[in-house]
Amino acid sequence: MKSIGKILLSLLLLVLLAIVVIYLLLQTRPGARWISDTISANSAWHLTFSKMEHNFSDPAHLILNDVSFGERDRPATLTAKKVDLGLSVVQFTEPFHFASIWLEQGSLTLAEHSRPVPLSANRLQLNKMAVNRAYGEFPITAQGVDGGVMPWKPAANDFIGNDARFQLSAASLNVKGIPVTNLLLQGRTSNKQLAIDNFGADVALGSITASAQRDAQNNWQVASLRLNSIRLQSQLSLNDFLAPLMTLPSVHFDRVDITDARLEGNDWAITDLDLALKNIRLQDGDWQSDDGALSMNASTFVNGSLQLNDPIVNMTFSPTGIALTQASSRWANGLIRTSGNWTRSDKKLTLDELAIAGMEYTLPGNWRQRWQANLPAWLNSVELTKFSASHNLIIDIDPAFPLQMTSLDGNGSHLLLARDRQWGIWSGQLSFNAAEATFNRVDLRHPSVALNADGNTINLTELSAFAGEGMVEGTATISQQPQRALSLTLNGRQVPVNLLHDWGWPALSLEGNGDLQLKAQASLAQETPLRPTVNGTLSVSAGDKSLQQTMQAGQVAGSQ
Repeated sequence: MKSIGKILLSLLLLVLLAIVVIYLLLQTRPGARWISDTISANSAWHLTFSKMEHNFSDPAHLILNDVSFGERDRPATLTAKKVDLGLSVVQFTEPFHFASIWLEQGSLTLAEHSRPVPLSANRLQLNKMAVNRAYGEFPITAQGVDGGVMPWKPAANDFIGNDARFQLSAASLNVKGIPVTNLLLQGRTSNKQLAIDNFGADVALGSITASAQRDAQNNWQVASLRLNSIRLQSQLSLNDFLAPLMTLPSVHFDRVDITDARLEGNDWAITDLDLALKNIRLQDGDWQSDDGALSMNASTFVNGSLQLNDPIVNMTFSPTGIALTQASSRWANGLIRTSGNWTRSDKKLTLDELAIAGMEYTLPGNWRQRWQANLPAWLNSVELTKFSASHNLIIDIDPAFPLQMTSLDGNGSHLLLARDRQWGIWSGQLSFNAAEATFNRVDLRHPSVALNADGNTINLTELSAFAGEGMVEGTATISQQPQRALSLTLNGRQVPVNLLHDWGWPALSLEGNGDLQLKAQASLAQETPLRPTVNGTLSVSAGDKSLQQTMQAGQVAGSQ
């Protein structure tokens, strides 16, 4: 019996010795290579590490150094200088589930359509890691990432996994080309829902904070979004800069606050922007709101040739449309002010009042093209209930027909300025006058125009001005049909006999002042030259001399 006992003891000692030898060998570089090769050869994953460490003073932790891990034949998902695996009794039933996993000084590269990582842990801890995700709507690159996920159960294309709490920070982050620093992110996932309890970061020399939730159908509820002292420069045009708002999934904003922001892009800029937006949902390029509101002001807003100083906008949203309670700005050294509403059902903008005072404005070179272009789909018609203008200066530097009107005043009522997405004067009354005017180098004093319009005709009931030592008066009608037929009658008393020369009528053989009468018909059809459509007669008398000329298709046919 003693011999059998000695043999069993010897065998036990040999087994323990073998275990100790294997234990020690596994902590050498050859041992690490053997483990790596075995796992890589017998699974869909590749693993390499330089050394494995285990200390009986801390038996619940297994440390791997210089680790590289990922799918076979694909770039590594994980590289780390140190991986600390926290062990527990669960390893006996779930060998790839750990009490904790600590990743230090490396990188995580998340690829699209990748296999779920075959590991899990009660807690995943990151320390000084880099995180890269090149796919998705918002690709990210992060450096200096610290934080944890509890519990960590990754799934396909979902590294954090479902039903987890997380807290992460990053020294720097680049989201779709936008650099961010000092990031803090706290939240949780559950049943395919995401809650961001706290998000904060420094961006564009300012700061951003937010809290939001996303449901299982990918609908977002943003409880708060605050941007402070943002200084953002972009190479995009304003339309391209705002384009992402038109492609958002369903996002409901409870409140958005922007303070002291300065934004600049390609041919546009806005300075000292303050904005408060409440209770609105954006989805598929449209919006919905029951009782939303927007308040906005800035020091300057520039978009191309348009520059607004001290713009202020206040509006409220409802299912039926938008109520524009206040909109005002200094523009071209003057002041513009309006209020009104836009209705969703007919896409109509009704301005209760539009007042323009003290403006000194040079029309853009393409103003005619803008006037003829269709309005955007969301704006079908524009009606102006009351219009007033005072002490304005309007200039057109078009070399073909320059004009200038000084101290221009005007009034209008119930003006339908757009119909079926087309600018025009479709109905209403309008009158305006100026102290002085120049039309293609012809000086006039106190020009005055009055008109009324309906769906068929624009009636110019008054056309008058002082010219030279006399006065010219007239009336005209313009058809609202596409051919825009024009009928004009113009009478002048003791005016320069060649008053009409700079407006397109050939020079006359008479000189000095006299009386004239013009009757003409023409077409103002879009994209049609005016001169070939003009037919009319001109009668002129100066002293004891007189003549009469007839114009056909823009050419004088004869004179008497």
